[in-house]
Formats: sequence, C-alpha cells, structure tokens
Amino acid sequence: MELFLFHFQQTGNPLEQVFLGTKAFGTIEPANLEAMLATNFKALDYSMGPRRDITLPMFGDGIFTQEGAAWKHSRDLLRPQFVHKQYEDLTVFREAVDDLLDAIPHSEGVVDLQPLFFRLTLDTTTAFLFGESVRSLRAPDKVGEQTFADAFNIAQEYVAKRFRLLDLYWLIGGRKFQEACDNVHKFADQIIERKLQTKENGAGHEGGYTFLGAVSKEIPDRHALRSQIINILVAGRDTTACLLSWTFFTLVRYPRVLAKLREEIALACEGKSQLNRNDLRNMAYLQNVIRETLRLYPSVPFNTRTATKTTILPTGGGPDRTSPVLIPNGSAVAYSVYSMHRRPDL
Repeated sequence: MELFLFHFQQTGNPLEQVFLGTKAFGTIEPANLEAMLATNFKALDYSMGPRRDITLPMFGDGIFTQEGAAWKHSRDLLRPQFVHKQYEDLTVFREAVDDLLDAIPHSEGVVDLQPLFFRLTLDTTTAFLFGESVRSLRAPDKVGEQTFADAFNIAQEYVAKRFRLLDLYWLIGGRKFQEACDNVHKFADQIIERKLQTKENGAGHEGGYTFLGAVSKEIPDRHALRSQIINILVAGRDTTACLLSWTFFTLVRYPRVLAKLREEIALACEGKSQLNRNDLRNMAYLQNVIRETLRLYPSVPFNTRTATKTTILPTGGGPDRTSPVLIPNGSAVAYSVYSMHRRPDL
C-alpha cells in the first residue's frame, strides 16, 4: 500500500504503468471512482475482469463473482437478510465475545490479538449464517474446526496471490490450493445439509431466524446455496477482523483517544446488563473512531476494474490534470482507496 501511495505522490493522478508487459492505469480521484463503480459501470463500460476465474475454485458462483443480471438477482435475494431487525439484540455476538475474553491470557505481557479477532469473526459469521458457530475460539485444536479454519486461510492466501497476477492468475494454483478449496466446500456442505435436514424434520429452535434457513427458501440448489454462503462468509469474517485489528493497533498509539473512548463506553454501559444496537449507534465517539480507522486502513484498500470498451475517466488528463483520460478497451484500471484517503487536499 505504501508503494502505491509513493507512486501516486511521485507521478500524480492518474498514472499509467506497464505490469508484466500489459498497460494498466491507476487512479485515486473520487470522480473517477464514481464513474468506474457507478455511472459508467451501469453503462457496462467496466467489468470485474478476471476476478471470477481467479476466485471461482474457492468462492464458487456467488454474489462476489457474478456480474450483470446474475449479480442483481443475487443481491435482491441476499439483501433483505441483512436488515438490522434480524440481529437487533446482538445475541449472535455475545457468545463469541465471551469466548474471546476467555481466550485472552490473564497475565501481564504481550498478547497477539489479531489471530483471536479472526477466530472471533469466524465464530460470529458462522453463527449468523448457519445458526451454529464453529466456536473456534473455544476449541481451536478440535480437528474438524481447525481443519476448516486452516483450509479457509490457505485458500484465501492462494486467491490473494492469484489476484496480483491478474490475467496470469492460472500460474498460481496446484494441489494444495485445490485441497484447501475442497475442504472448505466439504465443511460448508456438511453443515448446510445437517441444518436443513434438522429443519425439515421439525427439530431445532422454532421461530429462530438463520440466514441459511431464509436463503434456502429462495435458493433450493445446494451447490448454489453453498457458493453464496461462502461468499458472505469471506466478506463477514475478514473485513471485521481487519477493522478490529487496526482499531486496537491504532488505539494503543493514541492513549488520549483510548481514554476518551473508554469513558464514553463506560457511560453507555452504566446500569445495563446488555447492550442493543441503538446503544451502539448512540456512541458518537466510538462511531468516529471506527470511521477514522477505516479511513486510514480501509477493509478493501485496493481494487481493479477492466474496461469492456474504449471509455474515459472524467478527470486527471492534460497539462492541468483536469481533462478526461482515454481508457482503451481491455485496459485494467486500478484504484487505491488507501492512497485516496491520504490525499492532503481531501
């Protein structure tokens, strides 16, 4: 990320680079991002490029690998499941947070929180999606759960490496990658089958909402259902774990902010045994700490789109850097939110 930032500071915005013999453009201009991700994206000027092929072995055919009508259909199916009424009372988080506190050593010294945060979000996300947590914080060495967590991490590491090579993604793969993807799929298939069988047999907690139960009504095909679940699992686990990691990393470097935040939380918790989502919304300083952390360390700091036809970026060209920029058909256009969030003029 710092290298991208250096390039933009040195060269200006946008810039053009040659990567593995292929021209690619980079931008950190809000107007250009709006054109790529909204205005011109709707006009089908841009696509995800090779993203589907890069991620398909692990993600399957889900909302983050689809485009056009298929993506819109997935969004229409999945979006209603994320309204706050489904988890307004925060129950889905309580068990995992208790496990997190138990997992932190009660002794002086250095504690590496990041691995614990990734287990925490794996537990909360599986609880929300499946109605059943893998409880990786409580039993990290249990064979089935640890195999899934390891497979999940290995598969994602390969996907990240494949992204870096774009059209040459196929150079990264092999048996280890495929085995990791297979293990992730087997775990998801087993828990989906078990939960849906339990539901069909009339067992389990009546009236309890689960993402899996709701979505399975709209997506009866088990293979398609698994792909959508894995897509959401990746998104729900990693983004939140990274946000938590960067927040604590930053807070200990700004003790004044940490002290002020603790005061607000103590005041909000006073006299209450449990918090709800409204209590969190009313913590204005907490909201701003989270937003500032996301500004400095965005969950998706860098991404790309590929031009499907010759198009333009609305600004950044010419001697004064305000004219449109020609983007030839097939060109990759990268954008770095990490670098954009560090522009002094913004």
